Amino acid sequence: MPSVSQRLVNLDLDLLRAFVAVAETGSFTRAGARLGRTQSAVSLQIQRLEAQLDVQLFARDPRRVTLTHSGESLLPQARKLLRLNDEIVAGIVEHDLEGEVRFGAPEDFATAHLPGVLGDFVHAYPHVNLSVTCDLTLNLIEAMSRGELDLALIKREPMGPDIGTPVWREELVWVAADASLLQSSSKLPLIAAPAPCVYRKRAVTALEQSGRPWRMAYTSPSLAGQHAALRAGLGITVLPREMAPDDLIVLEGVLPALADAEIALIRAKSLPVAAQRLADFILSALEQANDAEPHKAASNSLHSKSS
Repeated sequence: MPSVSQRLVNLDLDLLRAFVAVAETGSFTRAGARLGRTQSAVSLQIQRLEAQLDVQLFARDPRRVTLTHSGESLLPQARKLLRLNDEIVAGIVEHDLEGEVRFGAPEDFATAHLPGVLGDFVHAYPHVNLSVTCDLTLNLIEAMSRGELDLALIKREPMGPDIGTPVWREELVWVAADASLLQSSSKLPLIAAPAPCVYRKRAVTALEQSGRPWRMAYTSPSLAGQHAALRAGLGITVLPREMAPDDLIVLEGVLPALADAEIALIRAKSLPVAAQRLADFILSALEQANDAEPHKAASNSLHSKSS
């Protein structure tokens, strides 16, 4: 019998969609909930796809489903194929898609990475009302729990696919306007967002573990407010390296190292079609950005970036 490489295989888009859902959620059960199918139906779809390609796509154990090397290779290609399919369908039958999408994101990430994505979405679906909320992660999660948002990007500890779909990994660095702040014998002045905040937690944990005395000098939920305090010389802070303003100093090697933070996309349990299209836009755009800058790529469940 000819091998897969010797015969033409027409991939089933429904099988690919099930594959992507399992990869993003790390669970056949959660994938089934997203797709409106039972866990056993999704499992059967994955078995059919594996048989079609003659490869194992997932390593299964009682606690977690993870991608094999073949699965990691297939995932970006599957997303591209599904995206092309959805773009074709949208261009023919969904251009007049209507409804409202309520989307939330941290201010800094939204400002740096999302304007083009959201603009493309509005252009593709001009009859959809897009409402965007920029806030702290805790507030976004609470808004999701109250049913006030359909989708949200949140900052969190790297944890795989258990809560949301990891889409970006952020390298965190210490930032200040004046390195002389480090030479003071008094407590190190810290600038941060209110707790709970991933960056604040990273800073405090790193300083306490290194035995470096510190004090909270300035607290603001506003990124602009934190930058103003930095420029005024009120203290130091933690920011993603790519978001450190050019007029401020990245303090390399003089303070304890910081663990990365992760951005994940979370969704409401019942997602309107328009909101699902926005989720596809976001995942596609950030995946392309990760391809362009692989050192910033999120792990997703693939290879395992304000609060």
